[in-house]
Amino acid sequence: MCGIVGWVDFGRDLRRERAALRAMTGRMVQRGPDAEGVWVREHVAFGHRRLAVIDLLTGDQPMTVEHDGREVATITYSGELYNYLELRKELRGRGHVFRTDSDTEVMLHAYLEWGEDFVDRLNGMYAFGVWDVRREQLVLVRDRMGVKPLFYYTGVPGTVLFASEPKGVFAHPLAEAVVDAGGLRELLAFVKTPGHGIYRDLHEVVPGSLVRVDAEGLHHRQYWRPSYEEHRDDLDTTISTVRELLDDIVARQTIADVPLCALLSGGLDSSAITALSQAALSGRGEGPLRSFAVDFVGQTEHFRPDPMRSTPDTPFVHDVVKHLSVDHEDIVLDAATLMDPLSRSAVVTAMDQPTFGGDLYTSLYLLFRSVREHSTVALSGEAADEVFGGYAWFHQPAVIERANFPWLAVFAPEDLPGNDLAGDLSGGALDRDVLDSLRMAEYRDAAYRTAIAEVDHGDDPDPRNRRMREISYLHLTRFVQILLDRKDRMSMAHGLEVRVPFCDHRLVQYVYNTPWSMKTFDGREKSLLRAAAADALPASVVSRVKSPYPSTQDENYERALREALLSVTIDSPAADLLDPAKVAALASAPYEHDGFAPVRRQIEQCLALDLWLRHNSVRLEL
Repeated sequence: MCGIVGWVDFGRDLRRERAALRAMTGRMVQRGPDAEGVWVREHVAFGHRRLAVIDLLTGDQPMTVEHDGREVATITYSGELYNYLELRKELRGRGHVFRTDSDTEVMLHAYLEWGEDFVDRLNGMYAFGVWDVRREQLVLVRDRMGVKPLFYYTGVPGTVLFASEPKGVFAHPLAEAVVDAGGLRELLAFVKTPGHGIYRDLHEVVPGSLVRVDAEGLHHRQYWRPSYEEHRDDLDTTISTVRELLDDIVARQTIADVPLCALLSGGLDSSAITALSQAALSGRGEGPLRSFAVDFVGQTEHFRPDPMRSTPDTPFVHDVVKHLSVDHEDIVLDAATLMDPLSRSAVVTAMDQPTFGGDLYTSLYLLFRSVREHSTVALSGEAADEVFGGYAWFHQPAVIERANFPWLAVFAPEDLPGNDLAGDLSGGALDRDVLDSLRMAEYRDAAYRTAIAEVDHGDDPDPRNRRMREISYLHLTRFVQILLDRKDRMSMAHGLEVRVPFCDHRLVQYVYNTPWSMKTFDGREKSLLRAAAADALPASVVSRVKSPYPSTQDENYERALREALLSVTIDSPAADLLDPAKVAALASAPYEHDGFAPVRRQIEQCLALDLWLRHNSVRLEL
């Protein structure tokens, strides 16, 4: 896993612009602490920061392939190619000669062999740029599910800049971080629009797509998205296929030349990945697997059930540890640590935008900091809920039937008719004139209609399957990217690579087309995953109800939030966005002990906006 940057300009000699390239590359140091590389030619410049995971000695980048003493193509690459051994064998059979053992070189030779169609052969998480010397063109590619980030900037005529994170782009002296009304809408909508960056002229490469840049301009191609296929397997075959896929996926993703661990929450998803990882390591004579969990001081002893969580995580974590005999450590955080200004600022800096999740981000940042002291690679259970239908709102008819993004029933509850809960993630304490000018309801509605129009139903006549296919598609393309972005930035802020087995496109495509009746055959959420992994898990975890990532219930944390909020009304650069009366009301509102509760979310929103504008060179043009 690494940090990449690049610059293409057909009207400028970039050989005289190394300082700008090094400034961009330097902003990616947290993603790649092990090595730095730059490669500059007349119209193209690549930078790379390396986190060494595979082929520690000979995998440095940018990497170039030559033919008859001439450069043919160069790559700057971030990610892991899980089928690189098979591809290397096939490419050798076609006459390709390799000088390293890295997946980077395999990726480069695959492009040379198959051209842009090589993307159809890739299995992994990746984001990279290839400069094709023969055609004088840049090809930017991102993995199918968007596990790895890739941004590009078009705000300078004749120039395209790209980087793993926005900060890499904005380190360039010609790039400017401007947020206009469209960017603020995207930031507040809690709906990830594919390709949309919140900054003006900054775009993301859409998951499952490539962008070709040549002298004629930019050309976009979508090479994958979840699509309709008739599901012919019966229930038993479907369950066994899911297990076979998971076994293969985890076996591939537990291969690394550096220490590896699992992230364990005691839920079905992370426990299944931990169990299968332990089995894969044992099968190769390796292990035991290390695992880590996050917890909060006093949370287990004084846990209060809330609308999203009925049980604390730790007892289930320890059941899994005992059942599997993994080498486990709990990372226990207190309110003071969660409120540490340096950590909270570091979170916003890592994300390049305000993070309204508060301790859901800070605790993950701190967890990954501790994990990195022992491991370089971690496996996560992220995305299982989106793939298998795990969230409560997948199973609530009133939510499913409405024409909107289902998760907004929790994060923007007043959108539901008859719901009088105060607060809205997109409203909060924002000034009324600002809110009125943004017209958030219209923005979300347009985003919803665009997403639904993309869904391929084939010849499926079943209205229930059609609707649940739409719901699944919304989560796989507009929701899970929010969580993947959080996972990527919080982990890579410490140079930790997090792999996400449930994002393997083979599993996603197979389960996506499984009828909803099979996905809920036992009357519960994630029926297929539960059945496929049950034999590897303790009974307590198999029967546990879905519980999302934990949030602290400590009153000291809520008290500290309100104390911090008082300073926002004094000299905040976010003052023009906020209503002082609303901010004051939030500061005196009753404690909620729930990170998803509306008042606490609004307080976190105010603090995040303040931190973002206070510590980043951002210009608002609304």
